[in-house]
Amino acid sequence: MKKSVRDILQFKSEDIHYYIVLLSAPVLITLYRYLSMSENYRNYFPSLNADAEGIVISYKLQFVGFFVLMFILPLLHIAFWWKKPLEAFGFGLGDKRYGFRFLLLSFIFLVLPFAIGGSYDPSVNAEYPMAKPILDHHNFIVFYHLFYVAFYYIAWEFYFRGYILFGLKDRYGAMEAILLQTISSCLIHIDKPFAEILLSIPVAIFLGYIALRTKSFWYVFLVHASLGVITDLLIIYYQQ
Repeated sequence: MKKSVRDILQFKSEDIHYYIVLLSAPVLITLYRYLSMSENYRNYFPSLNADAEGIVISYKLQFVGFFVLMFILPLLHIAFWWKKPLEAFGFGLGDKRYGFRFLLLSFIFLVLPFAIGGSYDPSVNAEYPMAKPILDHHNFIVFYHLFYVAFYYIAWEFYFRGYILFGLKDRYGAMEAILLQTISSCLIHIDKPFAEILLSIPVAIFLGYIALRTKSFWYVFLVHASLGVITDLLIIYYQQ
């Protein structure tokens, strides 16, 4: 019996939104890595290479580009096509009691140990802060990190622990959704320090569980962003 392409692929039109979520990972990560890195913006706007401020601006543009790709585009899909409530993707505060307890324990046992340990790792020092001029120009630190948190980390957690995780769990199961967001978030760490890539795997699984347990990505966002910013500050002020 002759089978159509649709039959062979077992394509289900009612699953189109899940296919979009799955396909978004390789597409958006590729666009980010090849079109929206700081060096891309310095190529688009050569004047940014002129001084330290221009280089820092190129990183701010990188964070904004990441926000457009990983936050705005998925949000448009949810709001105007999928038409599901944002709370279904972890936008609410969920289980606040569990979430705030997690924040307190994570800050003590996860954020501080990892930030302090990472600040002594030569490979981490070579990678962070990403905008190297702020090592010598401390007047850029505040606004650089505001962009870092508001555009990069919020988009990161919404995309991986919101859009992918909550978007796929009902169709494929919680464990499968956790592993899918782990695979995707690990891949975006390519070219990062080896220890960071390895740790990103168990940490992504753990944070995925916490996001599902609290029904919110905001708690893991606060942990992730705190780790990144504190690591930067320790390197800037204590490891130079």
